[in-house]
Amino acid sequence: MAGLGHIIDVARGKRPCDLVLKGGSVINVFSGEIYASDVGIFDGRIVGLGEYGGRQEIDVTGKYLSPGFIDGHVHIESSMVQVREFAKAVVPLGTTSVVIDPHEIANVFGLEGIQYMLRASKYNPMNVFLMLPSCVPSTEFETSGSSLKGFDLYPLLAEKWVLGIGEVMNYPGVLRKDQDLLDKITMTHEKRVDGHAPNLGGRDLCAYIAAGVGSDHECTSVEEVKEKLRLGMHIMMREGSLTKNLIDLLPVLTPYNISRCFFVTDDRHPKDILEEGHIDFMVRTAIEQGIDPASAVRLATINCAEYFKLDKFGAIAPGYEADVLVLDSLEKPRVEKVFKRGRLVARDGELIEQQAPPQQPTLRGSINIKMLKPEDFRIPAVGKRIRVIQLLPKDIKTNEVVTEARIVNGDAVSDPERDIIKLMIVERHRASDNIGRAFVKGLGLKKGAIVSSVSHDSHNIVVAGVSDADMLEAVIEICRMKGGLALVNDGKVLARLPLPIAGLMSDQPMTRVKEDLEHLGKVARDMGIKIDEPFMALSFIALAVVPDLKLTDLGLFDVNQFKFVDVFVD
Repeated sequence: MAGLGHIIDVARGKRPCDLVLKGGSVINVFSGEIYASDVGIFDGRIVGLGEYGGRQEIDVTGKYLSPGFIDGHVHIESSMVQVREFAKAVVPLGTTSVVIDPHEIANVFGLEGIQYMLRASKYNPMNVFLMLPSCVPSTEFETSGSSLKGFDLYPLLAEKWVLGIGEVMNYPGVLRKDQDLLDKITMTHEKRVDGHAPNLGGRDLCAYIAAGVGSDHECTSVEEVKEKLRLGMHIMMREGSLTKNLIDLLPVLTPYNISRCFFVTDDRHPKDILEEGHIDFMVRTAIEQGIDPASAVRLATINCAEYFKLDKFGAIAPGYEADVLVLDSLEKPRVEKVFKRGRLVARDGELIEQQAPPQQPTLRGSINIKMLKPEDFRIPAVGKRIRVIQLLPKDIKTNEVVTEARIVNGDAVSDPERDIIKLMIVERHRASDNIGRAFVKGLGLKKGAIVSSVSHDSHNIVVAGVSDADMLEAVIEICRMKGGLALVNDGKVLARLPLPIAGLMSDQPMTRVKEDLEHLGKVARDMGIKIDEPFMALSFIALAVVPDLKLTDLGLFDVNQFKFVDVFVD
């Protein structure tokens, strides 16, 4: 690393830069201006704007220079690929830094999962910062693979890549003054605490913020954003795969509040990343919706960096990290080149071959279930009317529907004609007897069974089916794959995607995962499933902190009342 005196000489033009990007127009996220300037880079940092000469000079005349994009809240596990494969996909799209919350893998493996993500993040052309999962498990109403208390997490706060405590999704626990949650918030000191509080308002919201929570990514309306901004929160504008809120929230932006907002993806699947993009897609969408280009770039860069106290990230200015993008235009910007710490790492949508990283870390198997029998899938009828979980289009929330049960030989069974399908959550961490049983509406399944080892946040096995035999075979297939997604009919596996890493991630390239997902989607439609993202919809059906009705391995759960309820109403 060069001495400070050397850096001063380079910045003053008395010594050459390592690299100069010449002739482009800089998008200045501080002033909102876009103007012609060379960008001088030395020792991985920007040393100056103006006219510079360097050992290497690249002509970017007619192009626009942006800071590298930052995703302020993402669960890499939801991309279903390893960290290095995720980086291969998003770095060419301009994402040079991400802030991950590994609570998916932490709910399976605890500290071992967090350490795995930290180790797997090394040797990638992308900064991976980490927020420690606050809710492992999310609630006491499910069985997870681990339980992390404040004292378990505290030593990791000293890691330089750890920025604070991740989304405090158990907001009822905060309001009830759960001591462990309060300990986790308190121990962060000057670091950040992220929030997760859909529809929370009024005095309860005030209490949540007063406890120390600084952000929220669950806003779905302008009114919700306005209330949270007025109370001092930072708003993460989200565009995931199932939850797409960006266009609805952009109208809230004004010159006064824009500094309090930034872009995140949260959960984004391979198809959307490879076909639409990542944070770059959000920048293009914002511009198409009337946000000026400099402001759109600001939302993708410096605002996030400043919230997380990432000094010298997110801008093209002296002393800042030389994470620079070359964009082809301002109207519908596409990333042509990506520089990471002054080194060209991607060109024209392709990652430049890097030196092979050391062998990736490994994890033990994560599927541990008891021996299942056909009778485990029965739901004996103890009444005539049942509570049904109703899926909502492109939303992780659900409704409760009460309807007549279809009863055959004393059992409540699936009724595909009315789109009422048997649903089960099979505990997969401790080989317990825990199986949650209920019914779901809105899936559209006409035959067979659909299964997944991805079910937020404890990631037990979720299976829905018309046939008990197919449901059993589907769960058996999960064991064979060591985790994954599958569709079964008449005892045959019609489509599958193995996810052997924690039952959440593939060991294959993202393109292969996308192909397998597309095949699963086609087979799902052939089986009558009518929603666009059936596996993602199922994955949130166990999330017992999002209204209204959910199913965990311990039973049917009413989130609004925050208690278990019976499947049968009478």
